[in-house]
Amino acid sequence: MERGGDPKSQTKPEPAVGATITQIEPTEAALTTPLSLVKGIGPRTAESLAELGLNNVGKLIAHLPMRHERHEAETTIGELKADRIVSARGEITATRLVRGRAPRFEAVLIDDTGRLDLTWFNQTYLAKKIKPGMHLRVQGTAKKYGPGLQMVNATFETIDPEREQLDARGARLRPVYPASQAISSKQIEKAIAVVLARAVALIEDHLSAEFCRARNMPTLAEAYRLFHAPEIEGDAVAARRRLAYDELLMLQLGVQMKRAHLRRSLSAPALRHTPAINRHIRERFSFTLTVPQDKVVAEIARDLASGTPTNRLLQGDVGSGKTIVALYAMLMAIASEHQAALMAPTEILAEQHFRTISDVLAGSKVRLALLTGSTPEAERSETLARLADGSLDLIIGTHALLTSSVVFHSLAVAVIDEQHRFGVHQRSMLRSKGARASNGGRELTPHVLVMTATPIPRTLAITLFGDLDISTITGLPPGRKPVATRVVSDLQRPVVYDFLRARVEQGQQGYVVVPAIDGGPAEVGEAGDIGDIAHDRVQSRPPPDARLAPIANVRSLMKELEDGPLAGKRLAALHGRLKRATRETIMEKFRAGLIDVLVATTVIEVGVDVANATVMVVEHADRFGLAQLHQLRGRIGRGEKESACVLIADAKTEGGQQRLEVMATVSDGFVLAEKDFEIRGFGELFGTRQSGLPPFKVVDLARDRDLLLLAKRDASAWIERSPTLAGAGEATLRRRLMKAHGESLGLADVG
Repeated sequence: MERGGDPKSQTKPEPAVGATITQIEPTEAALTTPLSLVKGIGPRTAESLAELGLNNVGKLIAHLPMRHERHEAETTIGELKADRIVSARGEITATRLVRGRAPRFEAVLIDDTGRLDLTWFNQTYLAKKIKPGMHLRVQGTAKKYGPGLQMVNATFETIDPEREQLDARGARLRPVYPASQAISSKQIEKAIAVVLARAVALIEDHLSAEFCRARNMPTLAEAYRLFHAPEIEGDAVAARRRLAYDELLMLQLGVQMKRAHLRRSLSAPALRHTPAINRHIRERFSFTLTVPQDKVVAEIARDLASGTPTNRLLQGDVGSGKTIVALYAMLMAIASEHQAALMAPTEILAEQHFRTISDVLAGSKVRLALLTGSTPEAERSETLARLADGSLDLIIGTHALLTSSVVFHSLAVAVIDEQHRFGVHQRSMLRSKGARASNGGRELTPHVLVMTATPIPRTLAITLFGDLDISTITGLPPGRKPVATRVVSDLQRPVVYDFLRARVEQGQQGYVVVPAIDGGPAEVGEAGDIGDIAHDRVQSRPPPDARLAPIANVRSLMKELEDGPLAGKRLAALHGRLKRATRETIMEKFRAGLIDVLVATTVIEVGVDVANATVMVVEHADRFGLAQLHQLRGRIGRGEKESACVLIADAKTEGGQQRLEVMATVSDGFVLAEKDFEIRGFGELFGTRQSGLPPFKVVDLARDRDLLLLAKRDASAWIERSPTLAGAGEATLRRRLMKAHGESLGLADVG
């Protein structure tokens, strides 16, 4: 539903300050009419609604119920049946507050036919709300109680017998609205009832009646009416389905429109891919690519050799070899006399990529450099100059690559690692770095390859990355060992560290991960990119059910381990506040075996590869999401030795316990991703700041997957025949799409 209304249907403007306010009948209201002007909605109610952002008729109607409660048909108290869910009304004649081991509030409800005893356990505050002389409507399960009936922990509402109809209500579904302390769901329901009939008559549908009928959906106006005032459960289900479909269709239309624009209006350099180039690139690798890697290389090479900009998501489990595949793509650019860039979210990951790629390209003619927020100014200036004049082939960096001072001579391939840590706009910014002279009226842009070691549930991939082609590297490279995972309680910590000490004494190394650097707030998902543009940390925040008790931190745990179970062993701390040079020194010593155990934050979550590290201990593991725990576990099992991941936690919630149980039994990252989605849902996995997209009001991706696929098919077909939605009868649809996703998806330049 659109918030605004047809200007022709507007009747009365809001009066000037100081003018006499004359209320209008609901039947005269427009969608833009302020609620303060609508007769039947009092000034106090209008003021309270305005605090929720509901200041006109359209916004009020767009305020949807979060659920519906079934209210049973009312009967007189004398007709109530035991052991059934029933509803009745009456007057409170007596109350009593009982304290002790089972504190409770009791009340007596009577009508002309009998008495009903009411009891609320552990709700003694009701003594201030329910008083003798009040009239209530109650619902709950009636039970035999002495000679009469009792209702325990009933739902109730106060009623005014002088204003309420005296006829008992029949069974119905009652909408429950998001409310506030200033206004209740019931008051919102009454306000909506005042304007509902008139408001739905003004709603213009952006889908044709034929389109809706073909999908067995109500019109938009009917959907709003049924959602606010369903007569049967099927009404609410049908209304929700239409409104959820609308949300998904709008998003899919946006991503498909963006995709079509990219392919229709932009060109990318067509990179050479000859047998000789293929052979030379593979000769740089010290191993043979796996079959899944070869398959993905072929997909990407085919894209890069075309003049159509590549926009591809490369996903694979931890250690599946994504970096080598991405390097193949970047070397294709360099072989075609262009440049390539790889952007990572943290300095430590960028440094790891630089070190790995430098080793692979040692002795070659490829000229590469590292650019982060910590790069010294003199080195930075030289690097920028070489990028601009073309004497630098490959740049690896962090968000520092997005600054305006970074100008490429001829960027042909841009790779974004751990892309879920970057927003939509940042991806577009890196793409814009490659824009050069037009090619026959088509602007040149680089091919973009985004990578993630956090496998994405299929539903989320379609939702968030519908504009991308997706390549998946399945399986792990030869030689990778499975990692044994065990969850233990805090009481078993001494045994865990005895185990770690024994491994160290066998010449192996380990990690201990904690949520914080010091005794301050937990730093789960710490960026570790001091000096960089701070990356969005929504995706890394601890789950909402994480306990708030004091947590282990790097400094305190280092001292505890040095003085206790790991006394005499070589320990070092690693976290994002350390200077780049210090981090590099620590990591070099760890790789060389000069450090036995790293006590770190999640700065080691990605980009750390030490084959001799065989033990991962995670303190307060219930504070981490499944994807993050899987990433941490992926730091071990990289050599021939058996590896073990130990998760120390005393989960206080069902969600926390579920995550740990899944981690202990599932090693496949793609299965974990689906489980994480089931447990935590869309909102926790992808915050709105991270994804760049507004939250859904109606959609529940866990239950609306079929609806999502339908919306995707419909959107693809629609944009195929009308790439910019500029056809006859599409003006309303385009306007609402731009309002919903124009900014977040960058659609302003589309058509």
